[in-house]
Amino acid sequence: MLNTYYTVNYEGEKELVIQKSRFIAHIRRCETEEEAQQFISEIKKKHKGATHNCSAYMIGEHDLLQKANDDGEPSGTAGVPMLEVLKKRGLKDTATVVTRYFGGIKLGAGGLIRAYSGAVSEAIEETGIVERRLMREMHVTIDYSLLGKMENQVRQSDYPLKTINYMEKAELVLYAPHGKEEEFHQWTADVTNAQATAAEGELTYMESVLSNDGSKE
Repeated sequence: MLNTYYTVNYEGEKELVIQKSRFIAHIRRCETEEEAQQFISEIKKKHKGATHNCSAYMIGEHDLLQKANDDGEPSGTAGVPMLEVLKKRGLKDTATVVTRYFGGIKLGAGGLIRAYSGAVSEAIEETGIVERRLMREMHVTIDYSLLGKMENQVRQSDYPLKTINYMEKAELVLYAPHGKEEEFHQWTADVTNAQATAAEGELTYMESVLSNDGSKE
């Protein structure tokens, strides 16, 4: 499992009109090739009257599944440029389909490449990008006398708080970046003067939506 990767914020679309042709870019997060193919089939069914439904997708941690389809456009003018946009943006587990309704004016190879790649770029901006970060759930058990201090320290830390369970003792469930669990244990010991018990839980991905300049919102 990758510690950090980028993908789209679920699903979206964007329509452009270029030289009277309508280009409708659809994009969706897909974690398997089956999901990607199902998405492509859905769009083709929805736009069965379109001139072309070109597609591309990147699936897997190491981008092992990469596919591009020109769907009748001149070879290399649609699917591959669309795939290149996904690569340049560093997106994983992402599928895109660009539907074209021909408007009567031929764009030429260069024009088609710009149209299809531009449509995907616009769809990405419309949908948004998220950073997925692998985190370890951490269970910290403390006496109630330390709860107030611990809550204050948590608010000032980079460890997101999931919940507090009120039992015989207080249990705080937080998240620590995978690979930095030992740092979390040391932080907990420092904050509580070694009066806490910290147990490691399951791994999960947490998401942060990125703004257009690449910073987290």
